[in-house]
Amino acid sequence: MKNIVILISGTGSNMAAIVHAAGRERWAERIGARVAAVISNRPGATGLQVARDAGIATAVVDHKSYARREEFDAALQAAIDAHDPALVVLAGFMRILTPEFVAHYAGRIINIHPSLLPAFPGLHTHQRAIEAGCQVAGTTVHLVTAELDHGPILAQAVVPVLAGDTADTLAARVLTQEHLIYPRAVAEWLQH
Repeated sequence: MKNIVILISGTGSNMAAIVHAAGRERWAERIGARVAAVISNRPGATGLQVARDAGIATAVVDHKSYARREEFDAALQAAIDAHDPALVVLAGFMRILTPEFVAHYAGRIINIHPSLLPAFPGLHTHQRAIEAGCQVAGTTVHLVTAELDHGPILAQAVVPVLAGDTADTLAARVLTQEHLIYPRAVAEWLQH
């Protein structure tokens, strides 16, 4: 069985979309994969309860408990590796990871970013797209590399930027597409 470990920091809506797709599409039987664990860097992340309700193991590695990023990443890596992951999925995980951590999971760690990469890496993507006068925006699933939001692209979805859009209205439209393409990209990666 190919184990998927999902990292979250908040509500875990993309994690929930992946968990629901795995069940609905019978990933365990069809592609020999399952979501084995959900790990958060924030003890109060509401997505942890979503995972527990789905019968998935959860853990917290609180980044505030570590003085250095390298110490946090080492503890996080130990928590992930306890589940023998075939794939590590960043789903709203709001921490920059060290190059050593990324190298440990090279080729088997993916992320979703709320822009059409390579445009607008980093934060405040929707506001930046509106301010730049973009007619379209979207989301990108990519392999994680040591360079933030610059790994090889696995999938993208495009949404229009509408007159009168705010960062929040655009973000909501992009999020609906994230929930569609992320589970599909995970399933496709697991079958490669």
